[in-house]
Amino acid sequence: MRREGSDGAPAPANKPHVCLSTVLIMSSMVLMDAYLVEQNQGPRKIGVCIMVMVGDVCFLIVLRYVAVWVGAEVRTAKRGYAMILWFLYVFVLEIKVYFVYQNYKADRQSLDAVARKALTLLLSVFVPALFVVLVAIDHMEYVRAFKKREEIRSRLFWVVVDLLDVLDIQANLWEPQKKGLPLWAEGLMFFYCYILLLILPCVSLSEISMQGVNISPHKMMLYPILSMVTINVVTLFIRGGNMLFYKDVRVSGILMGKNVIALVLKTCSFAQYRRQLQGAPPPFGVELQKNSLLAAPPPPLAGPALPPPPHVVIQDLTSLPEVTACEHT
Repeated sequence: MRREGSDGAPAPANKPHVCLSTVLIMSSMVLMDAYLVEQNQGPRKIGVCIMVMVGDVCFLIVLRYVAVWVGAEVRTAKRGYAMILWFLYVFVLEIKVYFVYQNYKADRQSLDAVARKALTLLLSVFVPALFVVLVAIDHMEYVRAFKKREEIRSRLFWVVVDLLDVLDIQANLWEPQKKGLPLWAEGLMFFYCYILLLILPCVSLSEISMQGVNISPHKMMLYPILSMVTINVVTLFIRGGNMLFYKDVRVSGILMGKNVIALVLKTCSFAQYRRQLQGAPPPFGVELQKNSLLAAPPPPLAGPALPPPPHVVIQDLTSLPEVTACEHT
């Protein structure tokens, strides 16, 4: 299943890339397991410890193959296995985050603010870091122009900032708060962030795969459109609603300002891109068709109907009359 090289042999995996992605993934999983074990006491702690260890072993078996496939395609323009690995990682990680959040919610009297802030810091470091590793801009050997590589890097930086934005909203659920949100609002907020973390980075990776070797960063417009709607607009309403209706003092005004600025910048970028498309020269086929139409003779002008010209019929009088046999006799 690995990519084959020009000589037919499978492409070797990039071992440093495989090791780095595996260390990031398993380190975050182990730290989340530590939270789950410490939140339980007595015999239940032993049972939780056994469950998370079995789960980590099964996850490591799957990771052993997927990480190698990701390392084999890291120098190509494809990021299919990277999307699979990201989806698998976030799917398992967020399940553990959900149980940690529910344990903190059940123990409201425990105001261990340092541990809760450390959980937010853990997610804010490992999740964006893994995305940067999976993109692997420095391994894109087919992108030789420094300017184009930096343009790709700047676009992916917006993805990292959006990931931090989503994690900040999700962190409001377990960090200390005076008045909690309604149950339906908490559940809706958690799973909305869950879906964004699953899908949006995969959209960014798929854009890189669809562009191929001749990648053009200014044509990667699918992710900016989706993020503008699902993050820049929706999170403004989420934070504004928490601040106005539930008097949530933990709402980040800095990230609200970031979303306003992102809306303005993306709107200007879309308008400029549309203007550029309208002012671009037509394709070769369209231009050739226009030239053929211009070279064709103009149609006759419409006017009063003229009578048809007269037809002159000239009889052939040069032929001699036939002489019958009786006339010779």
